[in-house]
Amino acid sequence: MNEITTVTTTKVVSIHEPGLKPSWKELYHSRHSTFRECISIHVGQAGVQIGNACWELFCLEHGIQPDGTFKENSVNITDDSFATFFRETGTGKHVPRAIMVDLEQTVVDEVRTGTYRQLFHPEQLITGKEDAANNYARGHYTIGKDRIEIALDRIRKLSDTCSGLQGFLIFHSFGGGTGSGFTSLLMERLSADYGKKSKLEFAIYPAPQVSTAVVEPYNSILTTHTTLEHSDCAFMVDNEAIYDICRRNLDIERPTYTNLNHLISQIVSSITASLRFDGALNVDLTEFQTNLVPYPRIHFPLVTYAPIISSERAYHEQLSVAEITTSCFEPSNQMVKCDPRHGKYMACCMLYRGDVVPKDVNVAIAAIKTKRAIQFVDWCPTGFKVGINYQPPTATPGGDLAKVERAVCMLSNTTAIAEAWARLNHKFDLMFAKRAFVHWYIGEGMEEGEFVEAREDLSALEKDYEEVATDSFDSLLDSEEV
Repeated sequence: MNEITTVTTTKVVSIHEPGLKPSWKELYHSRHSTFRECISIHVGQAGVQIGNACWELFCLEHGIQPDGTFKENSVNITDDSFATFFRETGTGKHVPRAIMVDLEQTVVDEVRTGTYRQLFHPEQLITGKEDAANNYARGHYTIGKDRIEIALDRIRKLSDTCSGLQGFLIFHSFGGGTGSGFTSLLMERLSADYGKKSKLEFAIYPAPQVSTAVVEPYNSILTTHTTLEHSDCAFMVDNEAIYDICRRNLDIERPTYTNLNHLISQIVSSITASLRFDGALNVDLTEFQTNLVPYPRIHFPLVTYAPIISSERAYHEQLSVAEITTSCFEPSNQMVKCDPRHGKYMACCMLYRGDVVPKDVNVAIAAIKTKRAIQFVDWCPTGFKVGINYQPPTATPGGDLAKVERAVCMLSNTTAIAEAWARLNHKFDLMFAKRAFVHWYIGEGMEEGEFVEAREDLSALEKDYEEVATDSFDSLLDSEEV
Protein backbone atom coordinates (compact mmCIF):
# COMPACT_ATOMS: atom_id res chain seq x y z
CA MET A 1 0.00 0.00 0.00
CA ASN A 2 2.74 2.40 1.00
CA GLU A 3 4.71 1.69 -2.18
CA ILE A 4 1.69 2.38 -4.36
CA THR A 5 1.05 5.63 -2.54
CA THR A 6 4.61 6.84 -3.05
CA VAL A 7 4.67 6.01 -6.75
CA THR A 8 1.33 7.59 -7.61
CA THR A 9 1.91 10.71 -5.51
CA THR A 10 5.20 11.33 -7.35
CA LYS A 11 3.37 10.92 -10.62
CA VAL A 12 0.78 13.57 -9.75
CA VAL A 13 3.30 16.09 -8.47
CA SER A 14 5.38 15.73 -11.64
CA ILE A 15 2.38 16.96 -13.68
CA HIS A 16 2.26 20.20 -11.69
CA GLU A 17 4.72 23.01 -11.93
CA PRO A 18 7.53 22.98 -9.38
CA GLY A 19 6.46 24.35 -6.02
CA LEU A 20 2.73 23.79 -6.61
CA LYS A 21 1.12 21.15 -4.44
CA PRO A 22 -1.78 19.13 -5.89
CA SER A 23 -5.16 19.43 -4.17
CA TRP A 24 -6.38 16.42 -2.18
CA LYS A 25 -9.10 15.88 -4.80
CA GLU A 26 -6.55 15.58 -7.60
CA LEU A 27 -4.54 13.19 -5.49
CA TYR A 28 -7.69 11.21 -4.73
CA HIS A 29 -8.72 10.83 -8.38
CA SER A 30 -5.20 9.98 -9.57
CA ARG A 31 -4.86 7.23 -7.00
CA HIS A 32 -8.40 5.96 -7.11
CA SER A 33 -7.56 3.26 -9.63
CA THR A 34 -5.04 1.65 -7.25
CA PHE A 35 -7.73 0.58 -4.77
CA ARG A 36 -9.50 -2.74 -4.73
CA GLU A 37 -13.11 -2.17 -3.82
CA CYS A 38 -15.47 -4.31 -1.75
CA ILE A 39 -19.24 -4.44 -2.12
CA SER A 40 -21.26 -5.06 1.05
CA ILE A 41 -24.57 -6.91 0.74
CA HIS A 42 -26.94 -6.80 3.73
CA VAL A 43 -29.71 -9.41 3.57
CA GLY A 44 -32.77 -9.76 5.80
CA GLN A 45 -33.54 -8.10 9.13
CA ALA A 46 -30.29 -9.13 10.84
CA GLY A 47 -28.14 -8.16 7.85
CA VAL A 48 -29.76 -4.73 7.47
CA GLN A 49 -29.60 -3.90 11.19
CA ILE A 50 -25.92 -4.90 11.37
CA GLY A 51 -25.40 -2.83 8.21
CA ASN A 52 -26.90 0.18 9.94
CA ALA A 53 -24.44 -0.11 12.82
CA CYS A 54 -21.47 -0.80 10.50
CA TRP A 55 -22.01 2.15 8.15
CA GLU A 56 -22.53 4.50 11.10
CA LEU A 57 -19.14 3.38 12.44
CA PHE A 58 -17.41 3.59 9.02
CA CYS A 59 -18.69 7.16 8.59
CA LEU A 60 -17.36 8.13 12.03
CA GLU A 61 -13.97 6.54 11.27
CA HIS A 62 -13.59 8.36 7.95
CA GLY A 63 -15.06 11.71 9.05
CA ILE A 64 -18.06 11.39 6.71
CA GLN A 65 -21.29 13.06 7.81
CA PRO A 66 -24.75 11.42 7.58
CA ASP A 67 -25.39 13.28 4.31
CA GLY A 68 -22.24 11.79 2.71
CA THR A 69 -20.06 14.93 2.82
CA PHE A 70 -16.77 15.24 4.70
CA LYS A 71 -16.59 17.07 8.00
CA GLU A 72 -14.56 20.27 7.79
CA ASN A 73 -10.77 19.69 8.01
CA SER A 74 -11.22 15.94 8.35
CA VAL A 75 -9.63 14.95 5.03
CA ASN A 76 -6.19 13.49 5.29
CA ILE A 77 -4.42 13.74 1.91
CA THR A 78 -2.25 10.71 2.62
CA ASP A 79 -5.22 8.47 3.44
CA ASP A 80 -8.01 8.17 0.90
CA SER A 81 -8.44 4.41 1.03
CA PHE A 82 -12.05 4.92 2.11
CA ALA A 83 -12.61 4.58 -1.67
CA THR A 84 -12.64 0.80 -1.14
CA PHE A 85 -15.96 1.19 0.70
CA PHE A 86 -17.30 4.57 -0.51
CA ARG A 87 -17.84 5.93 -4.01
CA GLU A 88 -17.60 9.67 -4.73
CA THR A 89 -20.45 11.16 -6.78
CA GLY A 90 -20.31 14.15 -9.13
CA THR A 91 -21.61 16.42 -6.37
CA GLY A 92 -18.79 15.44 -3.97
CA LYS A 93 -20.93 13.15 -1.82
CA HIS A 94 -19.69 9.74 -0.70
CA VAL A 95 -22.05 6.82 -1.16
CA PRO A 96 -21.48 3.37 0.42
CA ARG A 97 -20.69 0.54 -1.98
CA ALA A 98 -23.52 -1.47 -0.44
CA ILE A 99 -27.01 -2.77 -1.02
CA MET A 100 -29.65 -3.68 1.55
CA VAL A 101 -32.24 -6.31 0.62
CA ASP A 102 -35.21 -7.53 2.62
CA LEU A 103 -38.33 -9.27 1.40
CA GLU A 104 -40.49 -7.02 3.59
CA GLN A 105 -40.27 -3.29 4.09
CA THR A 106 -40.24 -2.51 7.81
CA VAL A 107 -36.51 -2.77 8.58
CA VAL A 108 -35.27 -1.09 5.39
CA ASP A 109 -37.87 1.68 5.94
CA GLU A 110 -36.04 2.49 9.19
CA VAL A 111 -32.94 3.19 7.06
CA ARG A 112 -35.00 5.22 4.58
CA THR A 113 -36.29 7.47 7.36
CA GLY A 114 -33.32 7.27 9.79
CA THR A 115 -30.32 9.51 10.46
CA TYR A 116 -28.37 8.13 7.50
CA ARG A 117 -31.21 8.29 4.95
CA GLN A 118 -29.22 10.72 2.75
CA LEU A 119 -26.14 8.49 2.76
CA PHE A 120 -27.61 5.63 0.71
CA HIS A 121 -28.72 5.77 -2.91
CA PRO A 122 -32.49 5.01 -2.96
CA GLU A 123 -31.93 2.24 -5.52
CA GLN A 124 -29.55 0.48 -3.11
CA LEU A 125 -32.40 -0.16 -0.65
CA ILE A 126 -34.44 -3.06 -2.07
CA THR A 127 -37.63 -4.38 -0.50
CA GLY A 128 -40.42 -6.78 -1.42
CA LYS A 129 -44.11 -6.82 -0.50
CA GLU A 130 -44.22 -9.82 1.86
CA ASP A 131 -41.62 -11.50 4.04
CA ALA A 132 -40.20 -15.01 3.91
CA ALA A 133 -41.98 -15.95 7.18
CA ASN A 134 -38.89 -17.71 8.63
CA ASN A 135 -39.13 -20.17 5.75
CA TYR A 136 -35.98 -20.98 3.74
CA ALA A 137 -38.10 -22.23 0.82
CA ARG A 138 -40.01 -18.93 0.57
CA GLY A 139 -36.75 -16.95 0.58
CA HIS A 140 -35.11 -19.23 -1.98
CA TYR A 141 -37.85 -20.49 -4.29
CA THR A 142 -40.98 -18.32 -4.24
CA ILE A 143 -40.82 -14.79 -2.78
CA GLY A 144 -37.03 -14.52 -3.28
CA LYS A 145 -37.26 -15.34 -6.99
CA ASP A 146 -39.16 -12.07 -7.58
CA ARG A 147 -36.45 -9.87 -6.06
CA ILE A 148 -33.26 -11.61 -7.14
CA GLU A 149 -32.99 -9.97 -10.58
CA ILE A 150 -33.41 -6.47 -9.10
CA ALA A 151 -30.75 -7.17 -6.46
CA LEU A 152 -28.31 -8.57 -9.06
CA ASP A 153 -28.91 -5.58 -11.33
CA ARG A 154 -28.02 -3.16 -8.49
CA ILE A 155 -24.91 -5.22 -7.66
CA ARG A 156 -23.88 -5.13 -11.33
CA LYS A 157 -24.24 -1.32 -11.36
CA LEU A 158 -22.10 -1.07 -8.23
CA SER A 159 -19.45 -3.39 -9.66
CA ASP A 160 -19.33 -1.32 -12.87
CA THR A 161 -18.20 1.70 -10.82
CA CYS A 162 -15.30 -0.32 -9.34
CA SER A 163 -11.86 -0.17 -10.94
CA GLY A 164 -10.73 -3.45 -9.35
CA LEU A 165 -13.50 -5.28 -7.48
CA GLN A 166 -11.93 -7.41 -4.76
CA GLY A 167 -15.03 -9.22 -3.53
CA PHE A 168 -18.28 -9.23 -1.60
CA LEU A 169 -19.02 -9.03 2.11
CA ILE A 170 -22.40 -10.66 2.81
CA PHE A 171 -24.20 -9.98 6.10
CA HIS A 172 -27.12 -12.23 7.05
CA SER A 173 -28.53 -14.63 9.64
CA PHE A 174 -28.71 -18.40 9.32
CA GLY A 175 -32.07 -18.69 11.06
CA GLY A 176 -34.35 -16.25 9.19
CA GLY A 177 -36.22 -17.00 5.97
CA THR A 178 -34.67 -14.15 3.96
CA GLY A 179 -31.27 -14.46 5.66
CA SER A 180 -31.05 -18.17 4.79
CA GLY A 181 -33.10 -18.69 1.62
CA PHE A 182 -32.51 -15.45 -0.27
CA THR A 183 -28.80 -15.36 0.68
CA SER A 184 -28.33 -18.90 -0.70
CA LEU A 185 -29.99 -17.93 -3.97
CA LEU A 186 -27.94 -14.73 -4.19
CA MET A 187 -24.62 -16.47 -3.52
CA GLU A 188 -25.33 -19.10 -6.17
CA ARG A 189 -25.96 -16.34 -8.69
CA LEU A 190 -22.89 -14.33 -7.59
CA SER A 191 -20.72 -17.42 -8.13
CA ALA A 192 -22.14 -17.76 -11.64
CA ASP A 193 -21.77 -14.04 -12.51
CA TYR A 194 -18.53 -13.10 -10.71
CA GLY A 195 -16.62 -16.39 -10.70
CA LYS A 196 -13.51 -16.20 -8.56
CA LYS A 197 -14.29 -12.96 -6.69
CA SER A 198 -14.03 -13.47 -2.91
CA LYS A 199 -17.27 -13.94 -1.00
CA LEU A 200 -16.95 -13.48 2.75
CA GLU A 201 -19.94 -14.00 5.03
CA PHE A 202 -20.68 -12.37 8.38
CA ALA A 203 -23.37 -14.69 9.67
CA ILE A 204 -25.53 -14.71 12.79
CA TYR A 205 -25.44 -18.34 13.86
CA PRO A 206 -28.26 -19.90 15.97
CA ALA A 207 -27.50 -19.69 19.67
CA PRO A 208 -27.62 -22.84 21.85
CA GLN A 209 -30.46 -21.77 24.14
CA VAL A 210 -31.81 -18.47 22.80
CA SER A 211 -33.86 -18.73 19.64
CA THR A 212 -36.08 -16.33 17.71
CA ALA A 213 -37.64 -19.03 15.49
CA VAL A 214 -38.60 -22.68 16.00
CA VAL A 215 -37.39 -23.67 12.52
CA GLU A 216 -33.88 -22.16 12.88
CA PRO A 217 -32.16 -25.59 12.66
CA TYR A 218 -33.87 -26.32 9.31
CA ASN A 219 -33.03 -22.92 7.80
CA SER A 220 -29.43 -23.01 9.07
CA ILE A 221 -28.61 -26.46 7.75
CA LEU A 222 -30.29 -25.80 4.38
CA THR A 223 -28.42 -22.51 3.87
CA THR A 224 -25.06 -23.96 5.01
CA HIS A 225 -25.48 -26.87 2.59
CA THR A 226 -26.34 -24.55 -0.31
CA THR A 227 -23.62 -21.97 0.35
CA LEU A 228 -20.81 -24.34 1.43
CA GLU A 229 -19.27 -24.33 -2.04
CA HIS A 230 -20.13 -20.69 -2.83
CA SER A 231 -18.68 -19.04 0.29
CA ASP A 232 -14.93 -18.58 0.69
CA CYS A 233 -14.95 -17.76 4.39
CA ALA A 234 -17.75 -17.34 6.95
CA PHE A 235 -17.22 -15.41 10.19
CA MET A 236 -19.90 -16.58 12.61
CA VAL A 237 -21.26 -14.88 15.70
CA ASP A 238 -24.08 -16.11 17.89
CA ASN A 239 -26.40 -13.86 19.83
CA GLU A 240 -26.14 -15.78 23.10
CA ALA A 241 -22.34 -15.49 23.21
CA ILE A 242 -22.60 -11.73 22.59
CA TYR A 243 -25.39 -11.34 25.20
CA ASP A 244 -23.07 -12.94 27.78
CA ILE A 245 -20.13 -10.71 26.76
CA CYS A 246 -22.35 -7.59 27.05
CA ARG A 247 -23.56 -8.63 30.48
CA ARG A 248 -20.16 -9.70 31.80
CA ASN A 249 -17.77 -7.18 30.23
CA LEU A 250 -19.94 -4.14 29.63
CA ASP A 251 -22.22 -4.37 32.69
CA ILE A 252 -25.36 -4.18 30.54
CA GLU A 253 -27.98 -6.07 32.47
CA ARG A 254 -30.47 -6.43 29.61
CA PRO A 255 -28.64 -6.09 26.27
CA THR A 256 -30.69 -5.01 23.25
CA TYR A 257 -30.03 -5.79 19.58
CA THR A 258 -28.56 -2.27 19.32
CA ASN A 259 -25.92 -3.21 21.92
CA LEU A 260 -25.18 -6.44 20.07
CA ASN A 261 -24.92 -4.71 16.68
CA HIS A 262 -22.50 -2.06 18.01
CA LEU A 263 -20.21 -4.87 19.15
CA ILE A 264 -20.51 -6.73 15.83
CA SER A 265 -19.79 -3.49 13.92
CA GLN A 266 -16.47 -3.11 15.81
CA ILE A 267 -15.50 -6.62 14.71
CA VAL A 268 -16.40 -5.91 11.07
CA SER A 269 -14.48 -2.62 11.28
CA SER A 270 -11.36 -4.39 12.58
CA ILE A 271 -11.52 -7.06 9.88
CA THR A 272 -11.88 -4.44 7.13
CA ALA A 273 -9.61 -1.74 8.68
CA SER A 274 -6.57 -2.78 6.64
CA LEU A 275 -8.59 -2.31 3.44
CA ARG A 276 -9.50 1.24 4.49
CA PHE A 277 -6.48 2.60 6.37
CA ASP A 278 -2.70 2.63 6.25
CA GLY A 279 -0.76 0.20 8.40
CA ALA A 280 2.53 -1.60 9.00
CA LEU A 281 1.13 -4.98 7.88
CA ASN A 282 -2.01 -4.84 5.77
CA VAL A 283 -4.32 -7.79 5.11
CA ASP A 284 -6.74 -7.98 2.19
CA LEU A 285 -9.70 -10.29 1.57
CA THR A 286 -7.76 -12.96 -0.32
CA GLU A 287 -5.14 -13.10 2.43
CA PHE A 288 -7.81 -14.11 4.96
CA GLN A 289 -8.71 -17.07 2.81
CA THR A 290 -5.13 -18.08 2.09
CA ASN A 291 -4.18 -18.06 5.76
CA LEU A 292 -7.37 -19.26 7.43
CA VAL A 293 -8.84 -21.88 5.10
CA PRO A 294 -6.70 -25.05 4.86
CA TYR A 295 -9.37 -26.95 2.87
CA PRO A 296 -12.24 -25.29 0.97
CA ARG A 297 -14.95 -26.76 3.24
CA ILE A 298 -13.19 -25.88 6.51
CA HIS A 299 -13.95 -22.16 6.24
CA PHE A 300 -15.72 -21.17 9.48
CA PRO A 301 -13.28 -19.20 11.67
CA LEU A 302 -14.14 -18.23 15.23
CA VAL A 303 -14.14 -14.50 15.95
CA THR A 304 -12.80 -12.89 19.14
CA TYR A 305 -12.36 -9.20 19.91
CA ALA A 306 -10.46 -7.52 22.75
CA PRO A 307 -10.65 -5.40 24.76
CA ILE A 308 -14.43 -5.44 25.25
CA ILE A 309 -14.53 -3.08 28.19
CA SER A 310 -16.81 -0.39 29.60
CA SER A 311 -15.61 3.18 30.20
CA GLU A 312 -15.67 2.71 34.00
CA ARG A 313 -13.34 -0.29 33.84
CA ALA A 314 -11.00 1.17 31.21
CA TYR A 315 -9.71 3.79 33.67
CA HIS A 316 -8.45 1.06 35.99
CA GLU A 317 -6.86 -1.37 33.56
CA GLN A 318 -3.65 -1.37 31.61
CA LEU A 319 -4.50 -2.84 28.23
CA SER A 320 -1.11 -3.87 26.88
CA VAL A 321 -0.58 -5.82 23.65
CA ALA A 322 0.22 -8.96 25.68
CA GLU A 323 -2.93 -8.58 27.76
CA ILE A 324 -5.36 -8.11 24.88
CA THR A 325 -3.68 -10.97 22.95
CA THR A 326 -4.08 -13.35 25.89
CA SER A 327 -7.73 -12.43 26.42
CA CYS A 328 -8.50 -13.48 22.82
CA PHE A 329 -7.76 -17.08 23.79
CA GLU A 330 -10.22 -17.14 26.69
CA PRO A 331 -13.33 -19.18 25.80
CA SER A 332 -15.63 -16.60 27.42
CA ASN A 333 -14.60 -14.02 24.80
CA GLN A 334 -15.46 -16.18 21.77
CA MET A 335 -18.35 -14.98 19.60
CA VAL A 336 -19.70 -18.52 19.18
CA LYS A 337 -20.49 -20.78 22.13
CA CYS A 338 -17.84 -23.50 21.92
CA ASP A 339 -14.68 -24.27 23.87
CA PRO A 340 -11.45 -23.99 21.83
CA ARG A 341 -9.66 -26.00 24.54
CA HIS A 342 -11.57 -29.05 23.27
CA GLY A 343 -10.13 -28.67 19.79
CA LYS A 344 -6.95 -27.75 17.96
CA TYR A 345 -6.12 -24.56 16.10
CA MET A 346 -5.31 -24.78 12.40
CA ALA A 347 -4.58 -21.07 11.96
CA CYS A 348 -4.95 -17.75 13.77
CA CYS A 349 -5.17 -14.36 12.17
CA MET A 350 -4.39 -11.55 14.66
CA LEU A 351 -5.54 -8.13 13.45
CA TYR A 352 -4.14 -5.40 15.67
CA ARG A 353 -5.09 -1.75 15.38
CA GLY A 354 -3.97 1.43 17.10
CA ASP A 355 -0.78 1.98 19.10
CA VAL A 356 0.89 -1.38 18.37
CA VAL A 357 4.49 -2.16 17.36
CA PRO A 358 5.64 -5.45 15.79
CA LYS A 359 8.10 -6.21 18.63
CA ASP A 360 5.27 -6.31 21.23
CA VAL A 361 3.18 -8.51 18.95
CA ASN A 362 6.03 -11.02 18.49
CA VAL A 363 6.60 -11.20 22.25
CA ALA A 364 2.86 -11.68 22.93
CA ILE A 365 2.54 -14.45 20.32
CA ALA A 366 5.68 -16.21 21.59
CA ALA A 367 4.10 -16.24 25.07
CA ILE A 368 0.87 -17.73 23.68
CA LYS A 369 2.77 -20.54 21.95
CA THR A 370 4.20 -21.69 25.29
CA LYS A 371 0.74 -22.28 26.85
CA ARG A 372 -0.29 -25.92 27.00
CA ALA A 373 -4.02 -25.23 26.75
CA ILE A 374 -3.54 -23.71 23.28
CA GLN A 375 -2.82 -26.54 20.88
CA PHE A 376 -2.14 -26.42 17.16
CA VAL A 377 -2.53 -29.31 14.73
CA ASP A 378 0.77 -31.08 14.06
CA TRP A 379 0.78 -30.20 10.38
CA CYS A 380 0.59 -26.42 10.95
CA PRO A 381 3.43 -25.46 13.31
CA THR A 382 3.63 -21.70 12.52
CA GLY A 383 -0.05 -20.96 12.81
CA PHE A 384 -0.14 -17.16 13.14
CA LYS A 385 -0.90 -14.49 10.55
CA VAL A 386 -0.54 -10.91 11.80
CA GLY A 387 -1.99 -7.61 10.59
CA ILE A 388 -1.09 -4.24 12.14
CA ASN A 389 -3.08 -1.12 11.42
CA TYR A 390 -2.32 2.34 12.81
CA GLN A 391 -5.95 3.53 13.03
CA PRO A 392 -7.19 3.08 16.64
CA PRO A 393 -10.77 1.85 17.14
CA THR A 394 -13.44 4.58 17.06
CA ALA A 395 -16.00 4.61 19.86
CA THR A 396 -19.59 5.22 18.74
CA PRO A 397 -21.13 8.21 20.59
CA GLY A 398 -23.55 6.85 23.17
CA GLY A 399 -22.14 3.35 22.60
CA ASP A 400 -21.10 0.85 25.26
CA LEU A 401 -17.43 0.27 24.44
CA ALA A 402 -14.75 2.44 26.00
CA LYS A 403 -12.41 4.42 23.76
CA VAL A 404 -9.10 2.55 23.81
CA GLU A 405 -5.64 3.10 22.32
CA ARG A 406 -5.28 -0.39 20.87
CA ALA A 407 -7.43 -3.42 20.08
CA VAL A 408 -7.14 -6.81 18.44
CA CYS A 409 -9.55 -8.96 16.47
CA MET A 410 -8.63 -12.63 16.28
CA LEU A 411 -9.96 -14.90 13.55
CA SER A 412 -9.09 -18.48 14.39
CA ASN A 413 -9.88 -21.64 12.48
CA THR A 414 -10.28 -24.27 15.18
CA THR A 415 -11.72 -27.78 15.14
CA ALA A 416 -13.74 -26.83 18.24
CA ILE A 417 -16.34 -25.16 15.98
CA ALA A 418 -17.48 -28.73 15.16
CA GLU A 419 -19.19 -28.61 18.60
CA ALA A 420 -21.50 -25.89 17.29
CA TRP A 421 -22.33 -27.89 14.13
CA ALA A 422 -22.99 -31.04 16.18
CA ARG A 423 -25.40 -29.10 18.40
CA LEU A 424 -27.28 -27.76 15.39
CA ASN A 425 -27.41 -31.17 13.68
CA HIS A 426 -28.89 -32.72 16.82
CA LYS A 427 -31.69 -30.12 16.93
CA PHE A 428 -32.38 -30.73 13.24
CA ASP A 429 -32.62 -34.50 13.83
CA LEU A 430 -35.08 -34.13 16.71
CA MET A 431 -37.52 -32.18 14.52
CA PHE A 432 -36.95 -33.98 11.23
CA ALA A 433 -37.50 -37.41 12.83
CA LYS A 434 -41.14 -36.34 13.33
CA ARG A 435 -41.22 -34.43 10.00
CA ALA A 436 -42.32 -31.43 12.09
CA PHE A 437 -42.94 -28.21 10.10
CA VAL A 438 -41.67 -29.86 6.90
CA HIS A 439 -45.02 -29.30 5.10
CA TRP A 440 -44.41 -25.52 5.11
CA TYR A 441 -41.26 -26.03 3.06
CA ILE A 442 -42.75 -28.58 0.70
CA GLY A 443 -45.73 -26.25 0.15
CA GLU A 444 -43.29 -23.65 -1.24
CA GLY A 445 -41.83 -25.98 -3.85
CA MET A 446 -39.08 -27.79 -1.94
CA GLU A 447 -38.62 -31.55 -1.88
CA GLU A 448 -38.09 -33.64 1.24
CA GLY A 449 -34.96 -35.08 -0.35
CA GLU A 450 -33.31 -31.67 -0.03
CA PHE A 451 -33.55 -31.91 3.78
CA VAL A 452 -31.91 -35.35 3.73
CA GLU A 453 -29.17 -34.21 1.34
CA ALA A 454 -28.41 -31.08 3.43
CA ARG A 455 -28.24 -33.11 6.64
CA GLU A 456 -25.82 -35.62 5.06
CA ASP A 457 -23.60 -32.75 3.90
CA LEU A 458 -23.45 -31.33 7.43
CA SER A 459 -22.60 -34.79 8.83
CA ALA A 460 -19.73 -34.87 6.34
CA LEU A 461 -18.63 -31.40 7.54
CA GLU A 462 -18.57 -32.63 11.16
CA LYS A 463 -16.51 -35.63 10.05
CA ASP A 464 -14.11 -33.34 8.13
CA TYR A 465 -13.38 -31.41 11.33
CA GLU A 466 -12.91 -34.66 13.24
CA GLU A 467 -10.36 -35.90 10.71
CA VAL A 468 -8.45 -32.63 10.69
CA ALA A 469 -8.21 -32.77 14.49
CA THR A 470 -6.93 -36.37 14.53
CA ASP A 471 -4.48 -35.67 11.68
CA SER A 472 -5.89 -38.58 9.61
CA PHE A 473 -7.08 -36.45 6.75
CA ASP A 474 -6.28 -38.60 3.71
CA SER A 475 -10.01 -39.08 3.11
CA LEU A 476 -10.51 -35.33 3.44
CA LEU A 477 -7.97 -34.72 0.70
CA ASP A 478 -9.74 -37.28 -1.48
CA SER A 479 -13.13 -35.63 -0.93
CA GLU A 480 -11.69 -32.20 -1.83
CA GLU A 481 -10.26 -33.61 -5.06
CA VAL A 482 -13.62 -35.17 -5.95
